Amino acid sequence: MFLKLFIILLLTITFVNTNKVTFNGHRVYKVIPNNDNEKEVVTNIQKQGIGEFWFDQFDVYDGVRITVAPEKIQQFQGTMRRHNIVYKEIIADLQQVIDDQLKPASRSERSTSFLSFNWDRYHTLDEIYNWLDQLHVNYPNIVTTVVMGRSVENREIKGIKINYNPNRNNTLIGMIEGTLHAREWIVPATATWIIKEFLTSTDPEMRALAQNIEWHIFPVVNPDGYVYTFTTHRMWRKNRSTRNFTSCASTGVHDDMSNGVDLNRNFDFAWMEIGASDNPCTNTFAGPSPFSEPEARAVADYVLMLNNQGRLIYYFGLHSYTQLIVVPYSHITAEESSKLTNYADMYEIAARGAEKLKERFGTEYRVGVSADIMYPMSGTSFDWVKNVTDVPVSFLIELRDLGEYGFLLPASQIIPNNLEIMDALLEIDRTTRRLGYYYSGTNSLISSMTLIGLLIFVKLFVN
Repeated sequence: MFLKLFIILLLTITFVNTNKVTFNGHRVYKVIPNNDNEKEVVTNIQKQGIGEFWFDQFDVYDGVRITVAPEKIQQFQGTMRRHNIVYKEIIADLQQVIDDQLKPASRSERSTSFLSFNWDRYHTLDEIYNWLDQLHVNYPNIVTTVVMGRSVENREIKGIKINYNPNRNNTLIGMIEGTLHAREWIVPATATWIIKEFLTSTDPEMRALAQNIEWHIFPVVNPDGYVYTFTTHRMWRKNRSTRNFTSCASTGVHDDMSNGVDLNRNFDFAWMEIGASDNPCTNTFAGPSPFSEPEARAVADYVLMLNNQGRLIYYFGLHSYTQLIVVPYSHITAEESSKLTNYADMYEIAARGAEKLKERFGTEYRVGVSADIMYPMSGTSFDWVKNVTDVPVSFLIELRDLGEYGFLLPASQIIPNNLEIMDALLEIDRTTRRLGYYYSGTNSLISSMTLIGLLIFVKLFVN
């Protein structure tokens, strides 16, 4: 009997994992609950199997995006009208938008390429990894291919190290991790662009940013989930762990949703305190324990190794969407975070980056702690890194857009997104240097005012 049940379960999981999910005729609605009663009605939309949320976390006045199958549209609209809840259709056919995202941007629009890679379309994991290998071949004295670890399904978590001065002392180190959440395709498109700029740009400030710091960049930390978004389920968020598989009937979603852990809730800092779930059938399932997932563990081990090898100055976690630069910590308020050693500096660095970013295309990014500008959350990578290493600058950056396309950002927006992000990174670095963080040899950082004072003192003394 047990063997029979096991075979049925195995077949069920196999069936779930090998049949591509399509969204023909599915519509996406935006709903903003104006009070707790409306919030409860909206929450029940998913529990009743009427629609599926893009985000599990929302509150009163938040814009909730809900995917509704064709056969459920009348039921959804009827529920909204019955409770006088305002709703707006933002995507008429979800599958059409998914298909359109796979089309390269028009050649009449600005495009560029570097080796086998270009940024007029989104790339598969194999294409990204092959390109990283090419970089090592073409820049053997600067680029080293690095495998941080392996995923649940034993895929490599591959990135590169960029080091123009391997023999220097007091190495400054920056790390960029991307695609903890699988469906955020604009993230690896941005991370790879950053790599290209660090290797090819002739702009003096870009050259300085690339050469003054040893960079470790991992475009896809969740390779299994990323592959799954191409082969099976475009809207998949988590990794692909199957050990928590269970029935999701009571939550109104397919049982496949119980597979996977939200890697950005799996880090061992304030784990499961807020903004995370212990229910495998949710997108924010934090896992059975901190660092239960090999992908999160690999990031943590790698960061600790870097912190021992040099001085970690930057840690950027790239995500999408909502156009934010988020500063630590995500489980507490800004007032509580302001007590951190360099919170004011981090906020200024982020704010100046956002201001500079806006200059090119007018794109507005908000700055602050997650609880104020997004939602409270815990067990995140960039918060863990800040807490463990006291890295001066640790940001979670939510890329384009504000929800018109969300995770399905058209390929035509890849390069504009990347250009403005590079503007922000350069301004972030300018401000970081101005505040004195390049010059500190310890975690007790020297402010720019202190440096100026020292220089004045030396000049007066010498004279």
